[in-house]
Amino acid sequence: MSIAERYQRLRSRLSELGGAGVRLLAVSKKQPVEAIAALADLGQRAFGENYLQEAVPKIQALQARKLEWHFIGRLQSNKCSEVAEHFDWCQSVDRLRLVEGLGRGRSRQQRPLQILLQVNVDGEVGKGGARPEELGALADATAAHPSLVLRGLMAIPAPDPDLGRRSTAFAALAESFRQLRSAHPQMDTLSMGMSEDYPEAIAAGSNMIRIGTALFGARV
Repeated sequence: MSIAERYQRLRSRLSELGGAGVRLLAVSKKQPVEAIAALADLGQRAFGENYLQEAVPKIQALQARKLEWHFIGRLQSNKCSEVAEHFDWCQSVDRLRLVEGLGRGRSRQQRPLQILLQVNVDGEVGKGGARPEELGALADATAAHPSLVLRGLMAIPAPDPDLGRRSTAFAALAESFRQLRSAHPQMDTLSMGMSEDYPEAIAAGSNMIRIGTALFGARV
C-alpha cells in the first residue's frame, strides 16, 4: 500500500470516528526525506521526530516547504538549545531544567516555541514524563517564559495488549488536562494516541494523534 493510500485511509477512519478536529502528527523518525515530501505533497504539514541528529538534516532539506516540526523524543538538557533552534514544538518537557534550557535557546527573532508537558501517566520507572503532581509547577514556569507557549499535555501509555487499560491511562491524562486548564485556559492540545490505539485516545478526548506505522508502513 502506498503512502497516499495509507494517508487517505487514515483520514477516512478519522472521519468515521468523528475526529474532524483532531490534528494528525506524522511521526517520521527513520523515514527518508522523500517519504516525508510525498506526504507533504498530500497536504500533511506537521511532522514529529524523536532524534535530534537525524531530524536536523531533514528539517534543513525540507525548509522551503514550511512544514511544522515537533520534537517528540526524550530530551536531554544539553540538547535544549538545538531543539529550540530547529523545532516549532517540543512535546517532551518533563522537568524545570528543560523549560529553562528551551527558553534560553529560543531566539527572540523566532516565534515562541510551543510546549507540551509530557506526563508519565502509568508511573513507569525509568520512563520520561512528569508525575501528575509535578504538572502545576511545570505549567506555571512554562507559561511565565516569554519565549515559550504552554499548549497542553502529551503521554505515551505503557504498551499493553489490553486496550481497556490504555483507555484508562488516556482518561487519567484527560482529567489532568482538564484540571490544569482551569489555571491555564490557553491550553488547547491533548496529544495522545498512536497507530495502534488512536481510536481509544480520541474517545477519551485526544485532539492530536501521533501516527507513524499507519502512514509510512512498518519500518524494516
